[in-house]
Amino acid sequence: MKLVARTMNLEVGGKYVVILNKEDADFLGLHALDRVRLKCKGKELTAIVDITTRFVMKGEIMTNDDVTTFFNLSGGEHIDVSKEKGPESLIYIKQKIAGARLEYNKIKKIIKDVVDKKLSDIELTALVTALYTRGISIDEAASFSRAMVETGKRFKFGKKVICDKHSIGGIPGDKTSLVLVPIIAASGLTIPKTSSKAITSPCGTAERMEVLAPVDLTLDEIEEVVKKTNACLVWGGALDLAPADDEFIKIEYPLGIDPMLLPSIMSKKKAVNAKYVVIDIPTGKETKVTSMEKARELAEDFLELGKRLGMHVACGITFGDQPLGYCIGPTLEAREALLTLQGKGPRDLVKKATMLCDILFNEVGAKNHGAALQILKSGKAEKKMREIIEAQGGDPEIKPENIEVGDKIFKVKSDTEGRVLWVKNSAIVLIAREAGAPKDKSAGIHLNVKMGDKVKKGDLLFTIHSNNYIRLSDAAKLAEELKPITVGKKFEEKMLLEKIFAEIPTRKIFMLER
Repeated sequence: MKLVARTMNLEVGGKYVVILNKEDADFLGLHALDRVRLKCKGKELTAIVDITTRFVMKGEIMTNDDVTTFFNLSGGEHIDVSKEKGPESLIYIKQKIAGARLEYNKIKKIIKDVVDKKLSDIELTALVTALYTRGISIDEAASFSRAMVETGKRFKFGKKVICDKHSIGGIPGDKTSLVLVPIIAASGLTIPKTSSKAITSPCGTAERMEVLAPVDLTLDEIEEVVKKTNACLVWGGALDLAPADDEFIKIEYPLGIDPMLLPSIMSKKKAVNAKYVVIDIPTGKETKVTSMEKARELAEDFLELGKRLGMHVACGITFGDQPLGYCIGPTLEAREALLTLQGKGPRDLVKKATMLCDILFNEVGAKNHGAALQILKSGKAEKKMREIIEAQGGDPEIKPENIEVGDKIFKVKSDTEGRVLWVKNSAIVLIAREAGAPKDKSAGIHLNVKMGDKVKKGDLLFTIHSNNYIRLSDAAKLAEELKPITVGKKFEEKMLLEKIFAEIPTRKIFMLER
């Protein structure tokens, strides 16, 4: 059946969607969410159907932005429309729902259909839910990782030793990569670090680095930067490295589950041809991993998956019961990272970054324990970072004091005396985001105290920064409600940490970072 194209401004998360008049749909034997094969201008694709009795006239086909762009439609073109059977991968998704273990060829077909946009959000949701409830074996995780790499682009750096680092996320202020990457590169190793932008946190590594230099680089530009400096700190979102992962994240986030954690991380490491990888697993009350037992189990899975993918993987289980460093938010964190490279950073950040570096050095075969700290203290890491900044198009002379933070501030002071017993990560995240982070790069929180610090009544606990008085006011109200820092004389004397009432919903945040 030939129908006349009518374009509309509608973006639906990268899916190919068309809307038909009910009479035309009935003639073709179509129901809502069925698929059609579209042919126009010598090109063809499969699209998902929606149906209406209004807005679209009989004989018309309304196309969303993605279909319009694919065919380069302006409206009025004739499109050949025919019914298309469901993709083969639906059979394998149903098998997983029933509890089956999927072989590589089936997983490869699923991933290809995800990348080709042949699966609807409902079908993807069914897959993600099945992986969460039925579990994903190491064999399946390896197959998903390989398939996700093979359906995306790969780097070719021409280097024998490629290193990489990843954190599973879960704590605010984790600017480790901005310190670790230049240390590794200054040692002579190669580390092309592709990072995410924030999904649920106040700041991702890409936003931190974007304060210092552009991060939205092409594959060719990244390869040139790495050739010059042995490293990069770039956004991986537009590079099509394991592109299926972006589709899974869209489903995982609203559901608050993350069954694809292992293949998602490892496929991107494989896509940059990393041979040696260190995985940071923050562990604590409010992190993704809440106990040492769970952290060890996850670490064992990473190590085994690494073996199957031909990578040497080591894991560091790190302290996650409070933010890392004192700054949360893009500009605040970029400034703190630069200060750390200059030898003026907080001890916990220095310790974590150098410890993870030394794990990576040990993997490669360099047994000199403490080498990372020596490189940091020598100034070589700062020099290397400035080389990376310049190669990516930033100002290599940038100074921490020149980085502007939000000038509208709200100070939160202690109403009691004692020690800091608890800094609630989830509350810090919510307040920083309410202030505008990460979209407002200058928004965030500057902590004045950490766990164990002595506090007097009236002492400053933290400062909220923003560029917008309304956002600042909302963040201040939230800080009063959530009370992210608990102060008391002794742990046993502060038995009541928080009050929860039926009429006041408890705020929770699902930490999903890549």
